[in-house]
Amino acid sequence: MTQDTIGSQPGTGLALRSLVTAQGQLELSLIELATPAPAEDEVVLQVQATPLNPSDLGLLFGAADMRTAVFTGTGAQAKVTAQVPAGAMSSMTGRFGKSIPVGNEGAGIVVAAGDSSAARALLGKTVAVMGGGMYAQYRCVKAEQCLVLPDGASAADGASCFINPLTALAMVETMRLEGHKALVHTAAASNLGQMLNKLCIQDGIGLVSIVRKPEQEALLRSQGAVHVCSTSSPHFMDDLTQALAHTGATLVFDATGGGKLAGQVLHCMEAALASTHAQGYSRYGTSIHKQAYLYGTLDTSPTEFRRSFGMSWGMGGWLVFEYLKRVDAAAVRAMRQRVVSELKTTFASSYAKEISLQDALKPQEIAAYARRATGDKYLINPSRP
Repeated sequence: MTQDTIGSQPGTGLALRSLVTAQGQLELSLIELATPAPAEDEVVLQVQATPLNPSDLGLLFGAADMRTAVFTGTGAQAKVTAQVPAGAMSSMTGRFGKSIPVGNEGAGIVVAAGDSSAARALLGKTVAVMGGGMYAQYRCVKAEQCLVLPDGASAADGASCFINPLTALAMVETMRLEGHKALVHTAAASNLGQMLNKLCIQDGIGLVSIVRKPEQEALLRSQGAVHVCSTSSPHFMDDLTQALAHTGATLVFDATGGGKLAGQVLHCMEAALASTHAQGYSRYGTSIHKQAYLYGTLDTSPTEFRRSFGMSWGMGGWLVFEYLKRVDAAAVRAMRQRVVSELKTTFASSYAKEISLQDALKPQEIAAYARRATGDKYLINPSRP
């Protein structure tokens, strides 16, 4: 086997790992790994940008209570430990004793390649990858997993070009496949929410965006959003019902997961349908199906709802990864190509701060990014000193 490389490659690189012990302790640390030699159809990526997505934080922290975190060591020797509550241990049994790599997606430069033509063609190119284990200085992946970024795009531009963009596109396709005409999105001022807003405007799709703060509402409206409802408004439920009546939205993707929001949206959908579809009174409510998909867990409290929305409704979980398994390869390729062509417009991402791998284990940084606050998304640059 032969391989092509750029310059002299370091023999080792750091990687961030998460481990949960059978004694109920989370351990976060950096380990030193040998830089892998790529197989024929593989490339080695020097990772230069990888986002801290909510899904990544779920794997990074597990069910640990980060208020109990203890920090020891500095730099490459930094270590974080935290306690997993006894009531949450049953959900962690599959992780006991396993040092798990973290980081769903990221981007960087290909610094070594196997001897296949597909691998060699990527040498020196800036590519994005959704391959897991991206919180590392070097990552070996299949050449076919790489998405070549357009000229002029940096690793930071492409770091989040998989999960959020494909989620936005998959939400719209789910809406179409299930026969809905418009949709609702919560946590709508997030990077994903802003992408979905731009996508729906571009494709002429009705969208109701739910936010928590007036400044988030102002941000979306400045980007062309028409129907934005803030949960901080005393008129939230009335505003939401009016927006639903105007758009006809009967599908909601809820990023919060816990609390009452999903149930409130279904309630307002029923009220909107009752006002716009005169069918006469039925104690079973309107016959038009209303669907809530919980795709995030920003609120870790129990999901609560009162059945005030008739009998034609559904509530369940939704993951973009499961959606992508159900559609054919040509559809996925088309989605990826659209992301590349609109990387700096529809699917552009922004970050509150860029940090190094070592910074990711500092108390002040964990306190900031663990909040999962809208507009405070962090980017890790593993190549940063």
